Amino acid sequence: MVFGGMPYYLDMLDEELPLSENIDRLLFYPNAPLKTEYDFLLRSLYKTPFQYQKVIEALASTLRGMTREELGTVTGLNGGELTQVLRNLEACDFIRSYMYPQKSIRAKTFQLTDMFCLYSLRFMQKDNQERDFWTKSIQSEERNAWAGYAFEQTCLHHVQQIKEKLGISGILSNVYAWNSRAFTDKDGNVWEGGQVDLVIDRNDKVINLCEMKYSQDEYAIDGDYARTLQNRIELFRTVQRTKKDLRCTFVTLYGVKNNSYRDLVDDQVMMDDLFR
Repeated sequence: MVFGGMPYYLDMLDEELPLSENIDRLLFYPNAPLKTEYDFLLRSLYKTPFQYQKVIEALASTLRGMTREELGTVTGLNGGELTQVLRNLEACDFIRSYMYPQKSIRAKTFQLTDMFCLYSLRFMQKDNQERDFWTKSIQSEERNAWAGYAFEQTCLHHVQQIKEKLGISGILSNVYAWNSRAFTDKDGNVWEGGQVDLVIDRNDKVINLCEMKYSQDEYAIDGDYARTLQNRIELFRTVQRTKKDLRCTFVTLYGVKNNSYRDLVDDQVMMDDLFR
């Protein structure tokens, strides 16, 4: 979630130190070896790093990703210039792109997936950062928000392992993210908007709607979230007009807590399954 699994960075970890202290030592101490790594990466890869930096930083500002049109508006890049930047960033695995089913190419969405860039932009671009920043921020809201999103991105880097755990690696499927704005249908029913960060739409007439939840213990579904889940499933079925079997799938660190709402979960994937 911090280093993106890069061996070069992981080799710098001191196994005698706690992880939080390792992160401070590598990123936040004065003269930390990776303190300027984000800028160095872009300068070393691209002749015009400023263009790439604008796209990466735009995508880092929104969790859901941005369309090409939105990126053009925010960055001021357009035409072949933007096309080349997006193509190169995707080829180097800084970003990913996906399309919603039954949508035009203009709806193609780009999302920042490089974990180290995401971490750097969230925490390392601030002035007067303390040398023990990461250790001291362990319970901060900002850190918790980052952890949730970073775990989602980690899961998206391991879709194949998720499929293997579900026993569907041999089934042809389309993988995408999905969202819907609030609307009122023709019968006057008001629907709240919602999103699903990972949809696995399978050719065997089944769709896995994946919830990716970061928690330091078993993840507990409460009554409010249970209603949100049920509403989201019905929203997806209504908007997509699908008759496929919708399976609520949770990807967590340590599983879903066995309480009165546990029956809502059809399938589970845990951290160990992602790294087999």
